[in-house]
Amino acid sequence: MMDMDDTTANAGTAGQQATVSTISDDELARLTDDIISALKTVYDPEIPADIYELGLVYRIDIEDDRTVRIDMTLTAPGCPVAGEMPGWVQNAVGAVEGVSGVEVNMTFDPPWTPDRMSEEAQIAVGWY
Repeated sequence: MMDMDDTTANAGTAGQQATVSTISDDELARLTDDIISALKTVYDPEIPADIYELGLVYRIDIEDDRTVRIDMTLTAPGCPVAGEMPGWVQNAVGAVEGVSGVEVNMTFDPPWTPDRMSEEAQIAVGWY
């Protein structure tokens, strides 16, 4: 399993033994890059920046069976696209070569704050 928390790959979780993925390091790197590229094609319609640069993606797990699990949030719980955004993410990431399935988990814990935005996103919205 590949675990990316705050876009950083971890070999395991504290208190658990790290497992070795059956996916080669090269293939895992390609999948990771392609998944991030796919996430960057999904935009919050109210903000001129993609969901990855906005910091809406909290976690990406790539399982050995190539299922991708994504924990993400929205800028606000009442976001008008709350019902549509998971489908947009599933479609974008599901189109990545080698991905067998996509599960999107919406969470509001922790709540999103603007400090999660990349410098690129801050420039796009005029905050930098």
